[in-house]
Amino acid sequence: MGTTAATASQRRGRGGRERILAAAARLFATQGINATGMEQVAEEAPVSKRTLYAHFRTKNDLVIAHLQGLVLSGATLESVLTREDIPPRERILKLFGRPAADTAPVRGCPFIDAAAEFPDPESAVHSYAREQKLRMVQLIAALVTELGCREPVALAEQLATLADGAASRAMVLGEADYGRHARAAAEVLLEQALPGTT
Repeated sequence: MGTTAATASQRRGRGGRERILAAAARLFATQGINATGMEQVAEEAPVSKRTLYAHFRTKNDLVIAHLQGLVLSGATLESVLTREDIPPRERILKLFGRPAADTAPVRGCPFIDAAAEFPDPESAVHSYAREQKLRMVQLIAALVTELGCREPVALAEQLATLADGAASRAMVLGEADYGRHARAAAEVLLEQALPGTT
């Protein structure tokens, strides 16, 4: 089957939604969300524009589905916090580890990136990003509560701020293991806040 025939077959075949999301993920990661047009996503998928808009009526719908897919896949900074095979303290410290996938360029937090590209706090994308960042604090607070912290929300906010800051600096500096600096500060915070660790 020639390349043209294979492409035509893909366009008509099943799995259009998955191909659209995969194409959007690649394009958003390499050139940003706002710089990526819907026609470019359709071409990259490849699907017809009709198929694209049948699955995602607006670009906002596509962006939110992309972010939801990252959450479900465990490909976000916060995903380590729900891993029950790792002790609570180590889950928190893994927020500051090197990303599992060595990609170039180094990417920051996709929720912070999305909120920056959709600065209106009332927009659907910004709202979804905010929900995920609030969820991150809730997950950390639950873990430090389990560890015996008396002021879990304050500590969780401090640790989340460190993790988000480290992810952002890693992206700006192109330094995947930048989180090691924040991890040292996180260890001090945990030692001071948790009973029996000082």
